[in-house]
Amino acid sequence: MAERVNIERRRQAIYGWLLLSPAMILLSIFAFYPTLATLWSSLFSRGTRRRASEFVGTENYADLFADPTFWLVVQNNLLYAAITIPVSIAIALAMALWANSKISARGFIRTAYFTPTVLPMIAAANLWLFFYTPGLGVLDQIGSLFGLPSINWLGQPETALWAIIIVTIWKEAGFFMIFYLAALQTIPEDLKEAADIEGTSRWTYLRRIVLPLLMPTTLFIVVNAMINSVKLIDHLFILTKGGPSDASKLILYYIWEMAFAFFDAPHAAGMTILVLAVLCIVATIQFFYIDRRTHYQ
Repeated sequence: MAERVNIERRRQAIYGWLLLSPAMILLSIFAFYPTLATLWSSLFSRGTRRRASEFVGTENYADLFADPTFWLVVQNNLLYAAITIPVSIAIALAMALWANSKISARGFIRTAYFTPTVLPMIAAANLWLFFYTPGLGVLDQIGSLFGLPSINWLGQPETALWAIIIVTIWKEAGFFMIFYLAALQTIPEDLKEAADIEGTSRWTYLRRIVLPLLMPTTLFIVVNAMINSVKLIDHLFILTKGGPSDASKLILYYIWEMAFAFFDAPHAAGMTILVLAVLCIVATIQFFYIDRRTHYQ
């Protein structure tokens, strides 16, 4: 009897590993191995034809921390994330609440909100390039009607990053709205009817019932928004190329520039490892703290 139980357990274990094997193989090929290879590359110096690369340990990381451009890029990305994440989520929630209400042309409104999301990154950047072009752009044309001077939105350090932030919010708010809209449609109508019977105001109903029920969706959106905040590169190629004076340069663009413009793969690998470490810390906080405080039912 005991032998039969052991055989059954082994069969279940083998069956479980077979179910996990496709995901494990894909993760090993496209996640674990590239991460380890990048970490190993970050521990060597940049090689040339005359001099082979040498093991330097953490010297590349020390160079990054001593580089003023690195800290400027980090500062830019922190500001970019601090503005785009909450503003995009707030606008997405407001749009979802309106698109979910009983209004006329509701389907048209939903389509209009979601349209920026389906546009390719390059197409969206070129569209906003038409808005920002000095003298000829839509923003300057509108400003000229009120006697305002022409502004080079993408050519000034004071406005370049903010111009990128506006494009990102416009692009991502509609995407996040879809998740909120789907979550709102799962809230039972009985809760709204009960709140109306009790004489609950719209604000109280939103704050005490709707927002807590949307917390799992909000958590999912926040995590995605954080990941998106460190992977923007398409818009920068078209709009600013990180300029002027590195004022709009973000982390992923800086990594690309190091690896493929300056051919400095070790420092690019080191910066990639730092980004992965930060994302791992965020994921750990999300799993052990925020996720346990989120109500799923």
